[in-house]
Amino acid sequence: MPAKVFELDEIGTVSVYKRRGTRSIRLGFDSKGEIKITMPTWIPYRAAVDFALQRIDWIRKHQPEPTRAYKHGDRIGKAHRLVFIADPAVSSTQVRLKSTEITVKYPSGVRAMDPKVQAAAERGAKKALLQEAERLLPQRLAALAEAHGFAYTSVTVKQLKTKWGSCDQRHNITLNYYLLQLPWNLIDYVLIHELVHTEHLNHSVEFWARFEESLPGAKKIRKELRTYKTSVIAT
Repeated sequence: MPAKVFELDEIGTVSVYKRRGTRSIRLGFDSKGEIKITMPTWIPYRAAVDFALQRIDWIRKHQPEPTRAYKHGDRIGKAHRLVFIADPAVSSTQVRLKSTEITVKYPSGVRAMDPKVQAAAERGAKKALLQEAERLLPQRLAALAEAHGFAYTSVTVKQLKTKWGSCDQRHNITLNYYLLQLPWNLIDYVLIHELVHTEHLNHSVEFWARFEESLPGAKKIRKELRTYKTSVIAT
């Protein structure tokens, strides 16, 4: 039996499937991250809608991120754009970086949305971000340190899964290359945050006082940073 689809303002698309042999209402997600409900054939559809609405908090907590789709012309980082080319001369998907382009070539009989093509685009995007970050972030960190009177031992740029940056007891700073996806004011927030940790390793009152001295309004900026995730953002 095909699904009946509901568009709910609170949570988006809900697809409801009636299944013979199913004894209860079950809530989950499909491959696109959209809400999927299966239920016995004898229960009215309205019950499935009510069931979803009663579990909004659970849905928002557990709903997976939608599958990312890279498109021709997407901007990556500060200087690169994705270029997709269907090329009859190639037999497999290729990705190459130029000064401002991430070129993804794929066989003419394949679509740009093909998983292998999308995976190649993501590899190229990550490589471009790393190159940009290694070139720009150490320069910016050094300039901010000089401007605000901080000293650090070293800086390393690499991919971090959950953190934007870190600073150890020896004042070695590590920066996430995904920072290049953020606006510059948020990049500066993270860099100054790690520089303040060279003087205060915790988040004490003294830490925040020094942070606010170097970046007025730091706590307000922190709220904006929380809306971003450490991943590739194609814009």
